[in-house]
Formats: sequence, C-alpha cells, structure tokens
Amino acid sequence: MPSKKKSPTIYDVAKLSGISISTISRVLNMPDKVNSETQRRVMDAIDQLGFVPRADARARALRNTARIGVLTPFFTAPSFVQRLRGVASALSKANYELVIYPVDSMDHLQGYISSIPLMRNIDGLIIMSLSLEDQDAQRLFNNGMETVLIEYSHPQLNSIQIDDQHGGQLAAEHLISKGHKTFAFLGDIEPPERFAIHPVKSRLTGFKQVLQGAGLSLPKAYIRSAPYTQKESRQAALELLGLSKPPTAIFAASDTQALSVMKVARQLNIKIPNDLAVVGFDDIDVAEHVDLTTVCQHLDESGRLAAEILLARINEPNQPLQHINLPLNLIERMTTAT
Repeated sequence: MPSKKKSPTIYDVAKLSGISISTISRVLNMPDKVNSETQRRVMDAIDQLGFVPRADARARALRNTARIGVLTPFFTAPSFVQRLRGVASALSKANYELVIYPVDSMDHLQGYISSIPLMRNIDGLIIMSLSLEDQDAQRLFNNGMETVLIEYSHPQLNSIQIDDQHGGQLAAEHLISKGHKTFAFLGDIEPPERFAIHPVKSRLTGFKQVLQGAGLSLPKAYIRSAPYTQKESRQAALELLGLSKPPTAIFAASDTQALSVMKVARQLNIKIPNDLAVVGFDDIDVAEHVDLTTVCQHLDESGRLAAEILLARINEPNQPLQHINLPLNLIERMTTAT
C-alpha cells in the first residue's frame, strides 16, 4: 500500500527559503516585525511547498472562529470610522467579533496579507481602501479566506466600488447649476502612501471633465494639493481665497477639508454661500451638523454591505462573487443654497 505523502513542515520551509525557523514564525505571527524581503522569501517557499501551519490546520477543522478582520489605513479618520461602524453593526447582529488590522506601510500590508490566510485566526476579511496585487488576491483565494474589498476591485474577490470620478462630476454639475464661473479644487492629490488607494485624482478628473464640457476652466492656480491635516488644508484654502480673482465655488475632496475652507472663509469675513459656495465629499456625520453640501458615498452602508456579503459567503461559499457599484448622490445643504 503506497505511503501517504508527507505534509511539508516548517523545517522544509526553512530549508527552501534559507530563513531560520524563528524568523519564519515571526513572519506568520508578527509580520510587522519582519522586513519585506524576508517576508517575500518565506512566503514564496510556503506557496511553493503548500505548507500549512499546524494552528491553521486546526482552525480549518474547527472552521468557525466567529471573528472577522478588517484591514484599513487611516482608521481614525472620520470616513473610515463610519465605514467601520457599518461593519460593526452587521457583525454584532450575527454575533461576530470585529478585529481591526491597521495598515500604515506597504510592509505592514504585505505582512498581513501573507500571514492572515495561513494562520486562520479569523473567518473572513474586509479590506478597505487598499490596493491588492494579483499574487496577494491569489493567496487569499487559494487559502479559502473569504474576502470583500471596499473601494477596490479584483475578479477573484468580492468588491464594493465607489465611482469617485462620477462624484467629481456631481459636484461640478451642482455648482454650475448655481451659476458659478470661477472654481477651485482642494484635495490630497499626490499623497505619499503607496499602500492605500487614492481616489482624489479621480474626483478631480470628474470635476474638470464637466467644467470643460460646459466651456469653463480650472486653471492650475486654482488647484491645491494638501494633506488632510487641518493646518495644511487651511493654508491651501487661504491661498485660494487670497488669489487676485478668488473662486466663488470650492470643491473639497473630503468633508474634513471642506470644513477647513469654511473656517478660513469665516476668518476672512467671506459669507457662505453668498460669496463662496463649498462642496465636500463623503457625508461624514458632522457634514449635516454644519449644513455642508456634499457628495454622499454612504459610508455606513458600504461597511454594512461588505460585512453582510462576507457573512453570506462564509455560510455558503459556493455563492457567486459580488461586484457592487455603490451609487453616489449629492446632498444639497446651506453651503451652496441660493
């Protein structure tokens, strides 16, 4: 009778990768403590051998940990908090625990993507606003880690997409309908983080497309790139409102930056909306409180929907993948009312 093929062990991984067993353990259990090159060598060996950690084998047998993980950058930003709130509300109803994996670097992201599918400490994964390479998506798929992407799409994984370009178009159409001719844009157009997706460029593209289609322009002097920090957003707003011919309408690529524009306008005794119209993006909770006109991307809804899709796939893995485009709409409030 032929002998059963021996499963690869951590010693086999060490031999093939040339990495010590203790470092391999760190790659699997504490990926943020290991550099990207070491992670790559270890994961290449694991993929080649088909190695499954013992803890993973046990988790696969038990199947359900009643825990869902969320990979997210900027998890303290208001828009991310609201998405997480939507996730948490759906998981709470299903008696699942939420585990947050904050991502602040490419190495951090790669470490999580490498270790989470193998260690199986969670039943499913939601990835917010992070781009995914093909090999990473393949690893999640091959290891049976049910995953939903938010603001990004991959054919092998469920996704909820936001049409940011359309959001910029909505903002331009609204401001044109109010009779404005001189426009400005403020947003974090060129952020330094490579690990997160950056929707601001798409919002700017959509905004410019509609203006150009209406025979209007958005000169470079009226476009300001600024991080989301209050100090730099306010400085950018100050520069725009200090132009020799200041804009009568500003589209800010986030509600938080729109709030900075509103504060600077008040300091300069510029009346909103009589002298200056302001449109934001996101519809965070405070937007309604300050009567900010904004492009609503249904943050809570996207988080809740992602969790519901994930739970459905965990219960019935043979369900077809879902790729949902969540519609945007503009909510008019007092900052553009005439």
